[in-house]
Amino acid sequence: MKIACDVYKSVDKENYYLYVLADQGVEQVPEALRQQLGKVEIALSLELTEERSLAKEDPVIVMANLKEKGYHLQLPPAKHHQRG
Repeated sequence: MKIACDVYKSVDKENYYLYVLADQGVEQVPEALRQQLGKVEIALSLELTEERSLAKEDPVIVMANLKEKGYHLQLPPAKHHQRG
């Protein structure tokens, strides 16, 4: 199975990425989430498959969210605090 999607990055929040179905755009994303992300700009377009390697996300989970909700939000990596 293949899913065409666009990936938008938040201009206001570093390392926040929004995957959406290519033919739907960000308008289908809930208003509250769009407001939280602020201004977004397209980062890339790609075709997802289960085998496709993504830098930070599991493609199977991304595809499931796209099918179920119409979008997938990639959050920034958790920051680790060192003690010492």
